[in-house]
Amino acid sequence: MSKFANVIVDISHEKLDKTFQYIIPKELENAIEIGMQVKIPFGPRFITGYVIETTDEAEYDFTKLKPIAGVVQDAIGIESQLISLASWIKRNYGGTFNQALKTVIPVKQKQNHIIKKILVLTIDKQYALEQLSIFEKKHYTAKARLLKELIEHQQIEQTIVTRKLNVSTTVIKGFVENGFIRIDELTTYRNPVSKLKAKGYNLVLNEDQQKVVDTIQQSIIKDIHKTYLLKGVTGSGKTEVYMELIDHIIKKGKQAIVLIPEIALTYQTVMRFYNRFNDKVSVMNSKLSPGERYDQFERAKNGDISIMIGPRSALFTPFNNLGIIIIDEEHESSYKNETIPKYHTREVAIYRAKKNNAVVVLGSATPSIESYYKAQKGEFKLVELNKRVAEKPLPTCEIIDLRQELKVGNRSILSYKLQYLIEDRLRKKQQIMLFINRRGLAGFVSCRSCGEVIKCPHCDVSLSQHGNGKLMCHYCGYTIPMPRVCPSCSSKYIAGFRAGTQKIEEMVKKRFPSARVLRMDFDTTRRKDSYEKILSAFSNQEADILIGTQMIVKGHDFPNVTLVGVLAADLSLNSSDFRGAEKTFQLLTQAAGRAGRGEELGNVIIQTYEPDHYAVKLASQQNYEEFYEKEISYRNLMRYPPIWNMLVVMCSSKNEKVSEKVSESISNILHGKIVGMENIQIIGPTDASISKINDTYRKVIYIRAKYYDNLIFLKDYIEKYARDNKEFSRAIIQFDFNPVSGF
Repeated sequence: MSKFANVIVDISHEKLDKTFQYIIPKELENAIEIGMQVKIPFGPRFITGYVIETTDEAEYDFTKLKPIAGVVQDAIGIESQLISLASWIKRNYGGTFNQALKTVIPVKQKQNHIIKKILVLTIDKQYALEQLSIFEKKHYTAKARLLKELIEHQQIEQTIVTRKLNVSTTVIKGFVENGFIRIDELTTYRNPVSKLKAKGYNLVLNEDQQKVVDTIQQSIIKDIHKTYLLKGVTGSGKTEVYMELIDHIIKKGKQAIVLIPEIALTYQTVMRFYNRFNDKVSVMNSKLSPGERYDQFERAKNGDISIMIGPRSALFTPFNNLGIIIIDEEHESSYKNETIPKYHTREVAIYRAKKNNAVVVLGSATPSIESYYKAQKGEFKLVELNKRVAEKPLPTCEIIDLRQELKVGNRSILSYKLQYLIEDRLRKKQQIMLFINRRGLAGFVSCRSCGEVIKCPHCDVSLSQHGNGKLMCHYCGYTIPMPRVCPSCSSKYIAGFRAGTQKIEEMVKKRFPSARVLRMDFDTTRRKDSYEKILSAFSNQEADILIGTQMIVKGHDFPNVTLVGVLAADLSLNSSDFRGAEKTFQLLTQAAGRAGRGEELGNVIIQTYEPDHYAVKLASQQNYEEFYEKEISYRNLMRYPPIWNMLVVMCSSKNEKVSEKVSESISNILHGKIVGMENIQIIGPTDASISKINDTYRKVIYIRAKYYDNLIFLKDYIEKYARDNKEFSRAIIQFDFNPVSGF
């Protein structure tokens, strides 16, 4: 029985959709692997291509298929590595191979390079001076001006000649024809950090930092790939540890990828790295133009840079000799891709590092429960920084009970204590950050009098408020009408929590009219340089108060900030997601870490309707270990990740009956398939959290299993069943393994 290989003949980004099928000769069956470069007949000639898939099925007439001519020896280049990585992503997260391929090769299409034309003087100086004398006598002023500059500088960029010297292209052409000059073309790359100016680096690691570096350095010296979890309190100097490790990597001739969770962090992070490593650093993010993005990947392939900094997509930088991958704030949910394939950056980074014999460092003050669980089991190596640099004290945290504020007549989103402290800081010319958990509106319902949150009795997550006046659980479909009074205390003050950054900005300006206020959220950061402008303005103390969503509390260092106010801790605490407590603990800890990073002590005010919740109390104490113990016990009881694994299968269609029928069919075949299999649960189908988007109806099925491989097995089975049954062609089926946000 013959085997076949699907091959792409050009790795340039606009041609990834086109594949060609070839027969794998018997003598090559054991040699052909995904990602391998092969020699193939293509029309009248032979060219090279990349194997992206092997199969037992011929997609075309067998008699018209040609065999692979051979394997290209010693050609395991970066393209082959990335194609192999795409294959792994497809297997572990679902979707098509082409979707995975376009993920690891994220630049959409080839961009034209910038070509600089250089005019080079080709005649000797004596002859040039004679010609200059002739031009001046005949009043050929443009020719004289150009030749005089060339005699002095020997070569000049053509744009300078035409724009600044005001010399026409006709004159330049005449110089070429007379043999006075030649024109050289120089390919240049766009560089998004070219305007930065390095200030130098002279920091010396403290004893704790050096101990961490020495521990990780042992893996680098021995070329052992290992994953390290660096747990360091806010302000402990994790970035300095990263840079010291990267310095060792670069001296070995290898490259480094530094991943950051939010585009807002890019400027500050890049500046710190640029001060130490200068032009070896570049950046990748969605705000770059297509030309800038394309050129950064070309510079990485050519070896022009050694360090790439950016969010998720920077993981796929085409470095040929990767030595280390650093994931800062590794707990962040933005490391999970929300489009197909729904990969998690942490897992893909570990796989890529393993294939490159590289080291992975995961850094966080509040590690994800998954990472800390693996560190406790010995899969990751835990290293810690338990003190701030120079042993500066952590800020003082105070929890404000918003229920009591209501009882004493305060209906403002700002507690009386927070208002008092804001006035105090404004008098002292110190800065304030006011943080709200997310932009826009929240979907949970709570009582303002007693703090009761309406939860699902089956899943222990909050019920979400829907427009039809009902509350619904997005894990099991449990639904109740919207209550008119609190079921716990009978108060009429029960409603969905509504508070956005713009409303808070208006309130703050009204309450503190003399304060200079900046707002940083999705709406104010749409333009390319808006992040940097807002952050720079606040850093330069051009504003007194910065109001924002999660992006303002992620790793920024403002020495003059001495007060941080968390306006509504409950927004993340009561999300319809089993990770609500974890996200709340992380956000509160990160927010608290922004205060008191300079000479003055810091204060943090946490406002909440649930002051006794363990996530809130332990975040105010910066007590991660006790939080982890409580949270992992809860996950174990409820069989949530990381104790068990979860797969969400979403079925969507423009036709409501189709989405219902397909989701029911999938549920039925899954129940039949798991007969005899242990430690597997199937829940649903039920409506997605937003059951209809853009006239598309969405149903979800939850599968929980102790072993991840069982979920992959079921995913593969659903994909095969869908390919073989026409009823599935009218629906879109998506997979999300261990989701980090609710459906």
